[in-house]
Amino acid sequence: MDISSRSPFRIVLLATGGTIEKSYDASAGALTLDVPVIDTLLATLDQPDVQVDVRRVMSIDSLDMGEAERAEVVTAARAALAASDVDAVVITHGTDTLAQTAQALATALDTPRLPIVLTGAMRPYRVADSDAAQNVAQALMAARLLTPGVYAAFHGRVIPAGRIVKDYERLTLIESAT
Repeated sequence: MDISSRSPFRIVLLATGGTIEKSYDASAGALTLDVPVIDTLLATLDQPDVQVDVRRVMSIDSLDMGEAERAEVVTAARAALAASDVDAVVITHGTDTLAQTAQALATALDTPRLPIVLTGAMRPYRVADSDAAQNVAQALMAARLLTPGVYAAFHGRVIPAGRIVKDYERLTLIESAT
């Protein structure tokens, strides 16, 4: 049976923080990662044939993510891939270092047995005109359609690990030319 036709399609979503999960703290006058939003975001999506198991790995800005935190993401992805009742893995992540984490996953896992799709947002879910729900919905769909490997799904694009670049001018992720 082709797993993309499985019903429900079972995804483990590993949440790591990043802009997608930031909220405005009026007292501090700053964006913070104090209130998780992924469950709330998922509840707004109409995906009756998709079952998402959210697992919080960490809650940090990706600029604060070093090799130890990337290793935690790899470990969490390995654990998700080891389960027999999982069809794909989606990882929410800050965009500033998403490419590095994707590469770390691709290197550590070589060819994973399932698709692993990273996504995030340029604007927090809780602010006007956020791209968070769009990117998460696209990542969930991409996870169902892609062959095993590590990718980013963002603003209507799917980009393989090793080719992901953040375009700071256009505020999106693009595929490198080389």
